Amino acid sequence: MPFAYINRQLFLAVALACAGMLAYAFYAEHILGLEPCPLCMFQRVAVLLVGLVAIAGALHAPGSLGTRLYGLGGFLAAGLGVAIAGRHVWLQSLPKDQLPSCAPPLDFMWDNFPFGQMLKTVLMTSGECANIDWQFLGLSMPFWTLTCFVALAILMAVVIVLPPARPARS
Repeated sequence: MPFAYINRQLFLAVALACAGMLAYAFYAEHILGLEPCPLCMFQRVAVLLVGLVAIAGALHAPGSLGTRLYGLGGFLAAGLGVAIAGRHVWLQSLPKDQLPSCAPPLDFMWDNFPFGQMLKTVLMTSGECANIDWQFLGLSMPFWTLTCFVALAILMAVVIVLPPARPARS
């Protein structure tokens, strides 16, 4: 198999996984009626970033160096997702009396706060993100999202360290 073909397949698979994650998030919001909290919205952005890097890698069909660079971009985006989803899972594990105060609604902060202040407020407060509205196998949606981000980060780390070898010449 040609080197570029292997890279395209790998990045396409990651892009499709991200598309599936986003599709389910929108299904949960619009069909199941689950209102996403601010941390959920930031996790969606991180999934979108990983997906965009993967789409770029699939369209570009890079060589060894390009594969590593796209892998690094995907790893950083997935790492951001791990951090956000990890914070979300941590908030959900706190007892009610130890939860941070709730932040104003995200749309209010978007309109009235500088971006850096809005991001800090969401990440450091957001007590409303501790609510668990959905579970599968006894685990919350942020836990499953964290699991997906860890898997994507591991895959991208493997891409960085061990890009697919060129096929042997005959």
